[in-house]
Amino acid sequence: MEDGSITQSPAPPNAERIRVSNIVKLFGDNEKTALRRLKEGAGKSEILSETGAVLGLDNVSFSVNEGEILVVMGLSGSGKSTMLRCLNRLVEPTAGSIRIDGTEVTELSTKALREFRRKTFGMVFQHFALFPNRTIAENVEYGLEIQGVDRKARRERALEAVELVGLKGWDAKFPRQLSGGMQQRAGLARALCADADILLMDEAFSALDPLIRRDMQNELRSLQKKLRKTIVFVSHDLDEAIHLGGRIVLMKDGAIAQSGTAEEILLDPQGEYVRRFVENIDVSSVVTLGRLVSPQPRLFEGASAEEAWPLLEARPGRADDVFVVTCERDTPVGRIARDRLASPGARGQRLERLMEGSIARAPAGAVLKSVLPLLANEPHGLAVVDDAGRFVGLLTRETALRALAGKQANEERNMAWTGSSPTMEASASSLLTTSPAMPSIGSPSISHH
Repeated sequence: MEDGSITQSPAPPNAERIRVSNIVKLFGDNEKTALRRLKEGAGKSEILSETGAVLGLDNVSFSVNEGEILVVMGLSGSGKSTMLRCLNRLVEPTAGSIRIDGTEVTELSTKALREFRRKTFGMVFQHFALFPNRTIAENVEYGLEIQGVDRKARRERALEAVELVGLKGWDAKFPRQLSGGMQQRAGLARALCADADILLMDEAFSALDPLIRRDMQNELRSLQKKLRKTIVFVSHDLDEAIHLGGRIVLMKDGAIAQSGTAEEILLDPQGEYVRRFVENIDVSSVVTLGRLVSPQPRLFEGASAEEAWPLLEARPGRADDVFVVTCERDTPVGRIARDRLASPGARGQRLERLMEGSIARAPAGAVLKSVLPLLANEPHGLAVVDDAGRFVGLLTRETALRALAGKQANEERNMAWTGSSPTMEASASSLLTTSPAMPSIGSPSISHH
């Protein structure tokens, strides 16, 4: 983009909005020398001692999709706020690429960058940044004012934003007349009023009292369901990151230590730093059943024992292993043990007559903690189902204990059934299928069939 002009096109739903590639930020007068030493493999301390430059960001790469909340987190000095400010070039990257909706931000001229920021980004700061001599409505409409929007139109939009964040009736008040939480709502309203698609939130709630902070987190989640903004949220608090949902980028010394969902990081922390970061988080209150279950063969209730047995025979396990029996709608209707199906008395009988009883069901979107009392009373495990009641997999006590111990049940997950014997190929679709990829999960109530 040689002329520094903006070439934007609307992103389709769920498309990638932000792509950060190998961003480096060095602070100091010897950036070129420091960058060369970084490329040669020098570390942060070496670069500092040799050049006097401080390595703020070390080849950081990530992406953010349309409508996603990405939480960039880490301890003080980890580089999280520097990374956020590189997105809109409040901090100039030393090297690397930042593409937003196809625009290479690092190549924009000063004038084009100013226009791009105004149209693309809304920013919410830690300390509200409200003008004390302006009313709340005047603060909220400020972005539109500097864009030259006429007074009537900008006031209408400001009042809509004020109402959206729950401050209706407070628009004529001054910031000093509002509590800290209300002032932060006003800051959020100002970002929303500009109608920017991407919100950059830098420790936005960290100055608030704990109860008000949780209220604001809930408010943001509620607004996100309505507005589907693309949000990059900086935080040092893992509880906050988990509560907001979405993916997490965990930083240390300017580099990404690990990225993924909260469940992925909790179940499989990479390195000692990440393990220490997550060690005090209650895994059972975060990890969902859909993440834990091991896939199982689908045993259709109308199939005969002779038809079903080859499908279990190919799967290693114990004689008393329990398998879930489903109806034609793929809904769990009962259970059967391996040894029961293999017994001589089972020959010629259909599974609906061989089932040994009902099996408790639980939604895949439920967190482990919510089903522990039920699982304690269910020796055969829980049939985990999606929002349509379709069978997803079996949750056993053993799997739950592994999760509680902080270990993912890789052994069970690697035992996924992947096919049937040649003689069963024609009828496999009506008897058993491989477990599908995890569907979008709702939260039906826990029940017994």
